[in-house]
Amino acid sequence: MKCNVGGIDRILRISVGIVLVALAANGIVGWWGWLGLIPLATGIFRFCPAYPLLGMNSCGTSCSKDSCCK
Repeated sequence: MKCNVGGIDRILRISVGIVLVALAANGIVGWWGWLGLIPLATGIFRFCPAYPLLGMNSCGTSCSKDSCCK
């Protein structure tokens, strides 16, 4: 698994994930709020399985192949 989620993308994914899960846990939104676990996980693990399929990478060019972007 090569890192492909970096910087601002990671912060946005984690933030949106936390908000959606919190809203679902409090019953403010329906079951779909639990889908916030997906952006939360992709932000934490810095890997989005859809990015390689789409040929995207928000890490930039500074990533080495053995380590994840910082």
